[in-house]
Amino acid sequence: MSSEEETSSSPRPSPSSHFIGKRDDIIRRGRVTKLVNGCRDVLVIHHQGEFHAMDMRCYHAGGALVHGDIEEFNGRACIVCPWHKYKITLAEGEGLYQAVDNPTVKPLRTRWRSKGVKQRVHEVTLVDKDVYVTLNDSQEAVESDYYQTERYRTNLCKVQAKKVH
Repeated sequence: MSSEEETSSSPRPSPSSHFIGKRDDIIRRGRVTKLVNGCRDVLVIHHQGEFHAMDMRCYHAGGALVHGDIEEFNGRACIVCPWHKYKITLAEGEGLYQAVDNPTVKPLRTRWRSKGVKQRVHEVTLVDKDVYVTLNDSQEAVESDYYQTERYRTNLCKVQAKKVH
C-alpha cells in the first residue's frame, strides 16, 4: 500500500521494483493489471487516495479481481471477487467472512471475521509520477500463489483455446 503523499520519500525505485504505469493513468482508471517479472499477474488498485497491489486472481477459484467491486466491511476496504463474492482486504490480503455468534439465538447476530491472509499483497512505491511494485517474496505459501503457477497457466490456456474452437 502506498499513499499519494509518499511520492518524495523514495527518489529512485529499488532494483527489485517493477514499473506498473503512470500515477495519473492508474488514478484515472482505478485499477490496472500487469504481468510482473514474467511470472506474476498483479492487480494495482487506486482507492481513496491509496495504491494497493495484490495477485490478480482470487485465492478461492481464480476469479479475475480486476472486475470485482470495492466495498467496506467492518471499516476495512475489500475487493469482492466477481465469481463467488469472496471478500479480500486491500491492505493485508485477508479473506473475510460473516460469522454467526450463536446459531441457536434468534435473531442471528453476525460479525465479520478474518480467515487469515489468503491473497498475496505486494508493495507499491511511488517515484515522481510513476508507480512501481515490489513483489512479496515471502517464502510462506499463500493460497493465491496457486494461480501464479505454470500448471495453472497451462490449464487456463487449454480452456481458453477450447472456447475459441
